[in-house]
Amino acid sequence: MDLKKLNEDRITIADVFAKKEKEVTVAGWVKNTRALGKIKFLVLRDITAEIQITAAESKVDKKIFDMMDKISRESVIYVKGEVKESKQAPGGREIVPEEITLLNNAEEIPIDISEFSKTELPKRLDYRFLDFHRERTQAIFKIQNEIANSFREHFYKKGFIEMQPPCVISAASEGGTELFPVQYFEKKAYLAQSPQLYKQMIACSMEKTFMITPVWRAEKHNTPRHINEIRQMDIEVAFTDQMSIMKKLEEVVIAIIKRVLENCKKELKILGIKDLKIPKGVYLSYEDAIKKVGGKIGEDFTPEQERQLCSMYKGDIVFTYSWPSSIKPFYIMPKDEKADAKLSEGFDALYLGVEISSGGQRIHLPELLIERLKAKGLNPKNFKDYIDSFRYGAPPHSGWSIGLERITQQICGLDNVKEATMFPRDRDRLTP
Repeated sequence: MDLKKLNEDRITIADVFAKKEKEVTVAGWVKNTRALGKIKFLVLRDITAEIQITAAESKVDKKIFDMMDKISRESVIYVKGEVKESKQAPGGREIVPEEITLLNNAEEIPIDISEFSKTELPKRLDYRFLDFHRERTQAIFKIQNEIANSFREHFYKKGFIEMQPPCVISAASEGGTELFPVQYFEKKAYLAQSPQLYKQMIACSMEKTFMITPVWRAEKHNTPRHINEIRQMDIEVAFTDQMSIMKKLEEVVIAIIKRVLENCKKELKILGIKDLKIPKGVYLSYEDAIKKVGGKIGEDFTPEQERQLCSMYKGDIVFTYSWPSSIKPFYIMPKDEKADAKLSEGFDALYLGVEISSGGQRIHLPELLIERLKAKGLNPKNFKDYIDSFRYGAPPHSGWSIGLERITQQICGLDNVKEATMFPRDRDRLTP
């Protein structure tokens, strides 16, 4: 098989419909096969579309006709042939094959990869490489690709510096959350639970930064909302407070949803998403918000309370700001820069029923940071480099993080965040 020639000659299946060429070469996966008397059919799929391959015994080479019912589902083939108009064929066009080459014959498929698969999610994740063959699964990750790309473009156009934070760290970034230890030569190190400390250092020198980066949380969750390896979309900006940084989150979520609505119409239809709208920001103090859902001041929202609050502002982004310092990380600025302040400059953002982000203004004053570390039961000696980075002209600054998989889950209306994760890692899964 001359792959160089195939690559030169091949067009996408979408182009077969768009360009109206008479002779084409296409390649892809066999979605299904059937025979009707002396006519045999294949449905061929590539990443762009699918098309029917139709072979009448009297009109094609006998070798081609005989091989068509020997090709198994999901086998990879290339087809050269003549395009014909057909009212019966999906999309109104079909290819009459002049040549079919089998590139890889698929063995028996171990899971149901139909669009309405009855295979349970854990089994589909065991065979994730096959699950990616499903149009529905592909739709999820095309949308996720649009989310990540629009996030990156939004901040790139605003002059932000994209950074690549380290993924191996010497101590906890946030405290509290369990870490995955790794052996780093003769030292003990950890997989990063957050780029928090590093993005602050960049914001304090280059003013505004963004990133999409993996983080790891060694929390023993087993819920539809949690995974242990996450992709975070983060920003950090100098000379900002919690109110101005929340506005930047509102703006980028609006930009993301606009792009998804514009560029992913087909994918949203496949997923049955009909009521996605361009949101607006709703801003509530923590105290007002917790009262609205019958919660207790000083406690976090339960998942049910998050859904309840979002249901009051359907499809919008609900910001809850000025949270109690006791339930925010050590690096969040307390009100009025007072170490013993009950309230902080920290916020959460809820969207479509769940928390998609948290953030706020950071502490940029070294002595105040030391006091807050001690108040959280952390040893300032373990954060010496971090604290010292604020001793040489660090401005006030703020930031936040959005979980890429979680916002994908919400936009796509998925029951489990693992469906929005290409290769999920949870407390039991390390493969594939």
